[in-house]
Amino acid sequence: MSNTPNDEHQLARAAGTAAAGVLPSGEPLAAGTPVAGTDTAVEGFAGAVLADLEAPLSGRIAVLVGPELVGALAASPLGGLDLAAALQPTLDNAASVLGGGAGAARQVELGLVVADLGGPFTAVPLEGAAPTALLLLPDALLGDAVARSDHGEPPAEPAAARGLAPVADANPTVGGDRQRRGIELLHGVDMEVTVEIGRTRMTVRELLDLAPGAVLELDRAAGSPADLLVNGRLIARGEVVVVDEDFGLRITEIAVDAAAG
Repeated sequence: MSNTPNDEHQLARAAGTAAAGVLPSGEPLAAGTPVAGTDTAVEGFAGAVLADLEAPLSGRIAVLVGPELVGALAASPLGGLDLAAALQPTLDNAASVLGGGAGAARQVELGLVVADLGGPFTAVPLEGAAPTALLLLPDALLGDAVARSDHGEPPAEPAAARGLAPVADANPTVGGDRQRRGIELLHGVDMEVTVEIGRTRMTVRELLDLAPGAVLELDRAAGSPADLLVNGRLIARGEVVVVDEDFGLRITEIAVDAAAG
């Protein structure tokens, strides 16, 4: 059975719907009508993130986002946040609908993203009250995904079903409060959180001499609170506890800067 443009557009829109469900946004997003991509697709956007696809897929997919999200990540009270990390779930969801997975996302220059896709592509707008982002899918990828689906190969489970929660609906901003709007955009962004019990400094020789049984003395007394770090920034301190045989942290203090943010 030969593929038709309608089949590929339906698949592109399904991928866009999955991507829109986890794209950081202050309002619910939906996938618009897929259109043929052109070199001018990047106009009006401020950031581009691209990921190589994993087997059985091949090729690359990309997402373009506007200045509002780029600015919100840069001005986050947690420190500048990485655009690629924020959009990784978006690319993961799109790739899962196509029948595979996405590799590590990376930010690329807007002027290079079309060439990096390697050929003709379809653009799927992700929009709320206005276009917010654009999902770029190579036509060769869509054709291959449709063909594999026709042969009975099931698509991968959508990332949202594996525990990636959609962005919660945010309340509308009042009075043009730009800072609050920026925070709302980030409500659904996954963050890597680190608990640090102490630090030390070692020479290269000391590192090379490490062996099982070696004990490192840290710069913190026993019983001192551990630090909770997000993006390398101190957010809180707390007591290390055990929860169902796993380590946990009972928060005892919120850092002043984090509370102000």
